[in-house]
Amino acid sequence: MKIPRTDWDTYWMLLAHLTATRSTCDRGPELLFDPGRRGVGAVLVRDKRMIAGGYSGSAPGQPHCSDADHLMVEGHCVRTLHSEVNAILQCALDGVSPAGAALYCTASPCFDCAKAIIRAGIVRVVYGSPYDSRYGLSGGVGAMLTKAGIAAEELALQRSDFE
Repeated sequence: MKIPRTDWDTYWMLLAHLTATRSTCDRGPELLFDPGRRGVGAVLVRDKRMIAGGYSGSAPGQPHCSDADHLMVEGHCVRTLHSEVNAILQCALDGVSPAGAALYCTASPCFDCAKAIIRAGIVRVVYGSPYDSRYGLSGGVGAMLTKAGIAAEELALQRSDFE
């Protein structure tokens, strides 16, 4: 894979894709850097500095989907924390506010993650593949973010973009 010098949005999205390779839940879009495997990654960025990263995975000390069965409720795995929430929680652990940051995520936020994004004060969301969120509310996530004053835009990277 040949990766040229990229613009900032592509750079941060590539880091989100790299972070996704740590996912322990195989739900979500196919990984850019490991075709055939699935997962989600996210990075929080403020002032051209990454302040946190997260990937889809279980809470510390809990079994991972890669080690145990998925815990499915209405077609969605509820065993893991989504990458967006893990990045926001990493900020909490590090004592760094996510307020004013941009979130780059390999999948669009689900309804629950969108609520956390709004509460955390994140001002921009750049996402890759669309994600079918729980509760059948995927279609309303964009409007909810917009109503909260959060810019949301799609930036879907393909492996072929770098070959």
